[in-house]
Amino acid sequence: MTIVEKIIAAHSDRAEVRPGEFVTAKVDLVMANDLTAGIAVDQFGKIGVEGVFDPKKVVFVMDHFVPNKDIATAEQVKRLREFAQAQGLIYLENVGIEHVVLPEMGLVLPGDLVVGADSHTCTYGALGAFATGMGSTDIAFAMATGEVWLKVPPTIEFLYCGKASKWVTGKDLILYTIGQIGVDGALYSAMEFTGDAVDALTMDERFTMANMAVEAGAKAGVFRVDDRTLDYVRARAERAFTAYESDPDAEYAQTIEIDASSLEPQISLPHSPDNVKPVSEVAGLRIDQAVIGSCTNGRLDDLRLCAEVLRGRRVHPRVRCIVIPGSQRVFLQAVREGLIEVFLEAGAVVSTPTCGPCVGGHMGIIASGERCISTTNRNFVGRMGSPEAEIFLSNPAVAAASAVTGEICHPEEVAKP
Repeated sequence: MTIVEKIIAAHSDRAEVRPGEFVTAKVDLVMANDLTAGIAVDQFGKIGVEGVFDPKKVVFVMDHFVPNKDIATAEQVKRLREFAQAQGLIYLENVGIEHVVLPEMGLVLPGDLVVGADSHTCTYGALGAFATGMGSTDIAFAMATGEVWLKVPPTIEFLYCGKASKWVTGKDLILYTIGQIGVDGALYSAMEFTGDAVDALTMDERFTMANMAVEAGAKAGVFRVDDRTLDYVRARAERAFTAYESDPDAEYAQTIEIDASSLEPQISLPHSPDNVKPVSEVAGLRIDQAVIGSCTNGRLDDLRLCAEVLRGRRVHPRVRCIVIPGSQRVFLQAVREGLIEVFLEAGAVVSTPTCGPCVGGHMGIIASGERCISTTNRNFVGRMGSPEAEIFLSNPAVAAASAVTGEICHPEEVAKP
């Protein structure tokens, strides 16, 4: 079996499972946020149970509109806060973005089965977990019973060979992959990321790749647990976990090989994540805003890369550059390392951790006719504000370099040795 099949089998009390089978599986963690938990709470109230199945395994994270941007969001967060307090749930507010916070707090571990009322719950596959997004009604059922009903997905292996060049990150690997297979190329499948180029990635880059598996239609994205994963997890885990690895004779739906050494930084053009081109084919397009952050690229390695480009330079006077650390812990470490000082001296704005502009919430909405380069994960029409604006997706170095020049460019054009 594959990693995903082994995890699902273990949580379904089955010796083995195969793609296409329907199972009822026990969950290790159920998550919802300020955007989705309201519906889950409404549906939970209709089930007829007094409490959640296990308060220590249900977490609410307030991250999309916090600090509260208006009265409506303040009322929503207040309602969820009161529900969480009454139920004794894990409640997180003003700590950061869910998909950054949960791994760094050790709430998700290898071998876990996690469901969340957010499509990018697949981020946790970087830890060797099976994590997937579900609708709020399904989440309500999971909150009440500790179980979910699902179909075992087939697994597609993505084998990344070679050594990526400087300025090519995990974000570029996943953008290129989505560009090759399309937004439905892994529909209801698990994407398993393997190969030398993947083994060389930092944990932060792995989170980025797993995060965007859903942009290819995947049910989950997953990495095997190696020494780098274990170092990350052991520093945070407060409970036992089981790491799974695909069998040598595991059956994959297909294997797709990608030569990482041949890639340059990738850009996703409007209005779909699979509309991908190398930066050399997009260079010169004027921008109005650059956003560096989100659950995709708001971690410490991302901010370090951004600072490497911005250090000693200034953001173009025509451009608004917004840097959003993914969590308070990331923010604090960035302060200690002097990264925040670099951003401010360059003329960027640093925001409190929030999803903010990624979902068109606040902290950087764009107007009609404007063009934004962003390290976020989606560039759909109207995603970041006006439906008449354009969003380009990139890695943090490209976004930072573009902020300096005022147009999309390769980082080497700015951060020359």
